[in-house]
Amino acid sequence: MDTDEFRRRGHELVDRIAEYWETIESRPVRSKARPGAIAAALPAAAPEGPEGFDEILADFDRILDPGLTNWAHPRFFAYFPANISPPAVLGEILAAGLGQQAMLWETSPAANELEAVTMAWLAGAIGLPDAFRGTIQDSASTATLCALIAMRERALDWTGNSDGLSGKPKLVVYASAEAHSSIDKAARIAGFGDAGLRRIPADDRFRMTPTALEAAIAQDLAAGSVPAGIVASVGATGVGAVDPVSQIADIAARHGIYLHVDAAWAGSALICPEFRDIAAGIEKADSVVFNPHKWLVTNFDCSAHFVRDPAVLRKALSILPAYLVSEGSTAGPEYRDWTIPLGRRFRALKLWFALRSYGLEAIRAMIRNHVAWAEEVEGMVAAEPGFELAAPRSLALVVFRYRPHGLSDAALDALNDRLISIVNETGFTYLTRTLVGGRVAVRLSIGNLATERRHVVDAWEHVREVAESLGGTGHG
Repeated sequence: MDTDEFRRRGHELVDRIAEYWETIESRPVRSKARPGAIAAALPAAAPEGPEGFDEILADFDRILDPGLTNWAHPRFFAYFPANISPPAVLGEILAAGLGQQAMLWETSPAANELEAVTMAWLAGAIGLPDAFRGTIQDSASTATLCALIAMRERALDWTGNSDGLSGKPKLVVYASAEAHSSIDKAARIAGFGDAGLRRIPADDRFRMTPTALEAAIAQDLAAGSVPAGIVASVGATGVGAVDPVSQIADIAARHGIYLHVDAAWAGSALICPEFRDIAAGIEKADSVVFNPHKWLVTNFDCSAHFVRDPAVLRKALSILPAYLVSEGSTAGPEYRDWTIPLGRRFRALKLWFALRSYGLEAIRAMIRNHVAWAEEVEGMVAAEPGFELAAPRSLALVVFRYRPHGLSDAALDALNDRLISIVNETGFTYLTRTLVGGRVAVRLSIGNLATERRHVVDAWEHVREVAESLGGTGHG
């Protein structure tokens, strides 16, 4: 493909993306593809010779397009959103075309310094103190892994990397029973293992219980283990649980334990001053992560990882072979020392495009609308016979259960699973399940840029209609 054809095809693809956005409501939210159908329709081996771009696009339309789950759909209420916006997508296209490999300041001064600036913008926007410095990771999972490695190394007086973990004291990291599964994976990769992760019981609002945390730390100290870190959740995935960060931070400080705050979803809401109380005490943390790609009009992947003392992270992760020594190493942060991969994409560009194109006030307005609409759904669920709230609403996340009168817990679990399955199979909207107190419940998470109030109301009405079709033994 020469540059003339690239130019023509590029215009066609931008038109195609714009048409996709304009017509997305006519599509099912979740793909209706059957397992294996897409792979079966594709050749078993790569072509030996070139194929025409029209032929490639035709196969995309015929084979791949039906297999898309439409995350940008305004009635996508599953998981948490993977947001997009036109300016961010244009920034992604430009970054891809420029082909920057931002592993060092020297290999892309623009990428390095723009990342420092946009992270400072975000820190200020969510109210973090000036001392915090940030970098862009691919996801909160990676940021959490980096935090656990920093916890490990600090607890071992920086000898884990050099000596290995054999013969070292048993290290322990603490997280709520509601915390994300990425913490389990990070504990395994960082060498804590499943046995070194303590899940702390939650209270009746699904928050980590500080007294239980204190007791677990005391028990581990008495057993000769080393408490290395705590992960506090602000907006955990299941029900949006928010741990009491300030109390946890005080416990961490008393024991000299590293504190990481996982605010992957809810952290974006902190750009609204009225929502910052949910993360009171976050300024006491050693590190914080939230994902602009969830609720800040920036497409996946873009995760904002902030640290109070960058030297801790760098000391845990830095390796400097001769081929990475460069003249620009003192010009600013060398972000390769802040994360797992050496290679780094120019992620700051799409974030910069999005923040400048919308401005913080427009993003605040979007988040406030989503929270207000979730509050409406909360009220509708509470008022609807046969339904109940399974957990308190958390910002724009509502968790509820269909509970007609006279059914056992097991029957209600099966009924709610059936409700979720039918709702999703219709393609009209997309919801996810969770467990609350061991019982099946339905999550409805609002967060897409294109979502309007009507989409939320229509989705709730659709849930009601499906529930009515499933019946029960009467409402109660």
